[in-house]
Amino acid sequence: MKLFHSIKSYTIVLATCLPGLVSAQVMQPEKPDSVYTRQTSVMKMRGQNPPTIKSFIVPAVLVSYGLLSLGNNAIRTLDFSTKAEIQEDHPLFAHHLDNFTQYAPMVAVYGLNLAGIKGKHGIIDQTALYILSFGIMGVSTTAIKHLADRPRPDGSNNYSFPSGHTANAFAAAEFLNQEYRDVSPWIGYAGYTVATATGALRLYNNKHWLSDVVAGAGIGIASTKLAYLIYPHLRKLVIGKQSMHYSMVPTYQQKAAGIAFNGTF
Repeated sequence: MKLFHSIKSYTIVLATCLPGLVSAQVMQPEKPDSVYTRQTSVMKMRGQNPPTIKSFIVPAVLVSYGLLSLGNNAIRTLDFSTKAEIQEDHPLFAHHLDNFTQYAPMVAVYGLNLAGIKGKHGIIDQTALYILSFGIMGVSTTAIKHLADRPRPDGSNNYSFPSGHTANAFAAAEFLNQEYRDVSPWIGYAGYTVATATGALRLYNNKHWLSDVVAGAGIGIASTKLAYLIYPHLRKLVIGKQSMHYSMVPTYQQKAAGIAFNGTF
């Protein structure tokens, strides 16, 4: 009984002191370091952190793989064996969905915006980022195509390396990933799945070698990552610290659907 009363008394004392301890904990001012850590964490959650140098390792490996295939080695041998197997199993394959799927991840960004799902940037910045990414990717692939002078598997021309369709698809997929990876990583995975399918279609349509597609994927990813590194500095040079306010809503008037856009700069 004495033990029971002792435990009971300690319980009462603890219950009496607990609110004071909680209050003291709540009233205790936060240290500057903890505030900085929390703000940094929130920024990362919202995806405001730009791509890091480490994030360029994978695309660099992909591009390097493709460049090695320009020599007479095992990688080039794999190009020929892959083509032979595909043509043996699917000699009459001719579906040109790759002309459309290369843009699908980019279209998804605007579709998600219209659905009210906001990405990392507003639609004006998103458009500028995609144009910058597309420009970097386009200049890079065109220049390398002329320098490499590699014949296509079907012999149609000598602009096989790297795959432009694949580069465009992966640039768009990385664009989708950058904007919505903090909403859900599965959105980015879906974009990369479509981009991979685009590369596979280029192989099955006998328009590219395997190494063309691998290099194109690397160039596309790197182009978008580079655009996200460069754009904040370009934006600052062009408009300084001015803010942009806009609204975009779907409309339907006189039996015609459209989009109403209103913005101030």
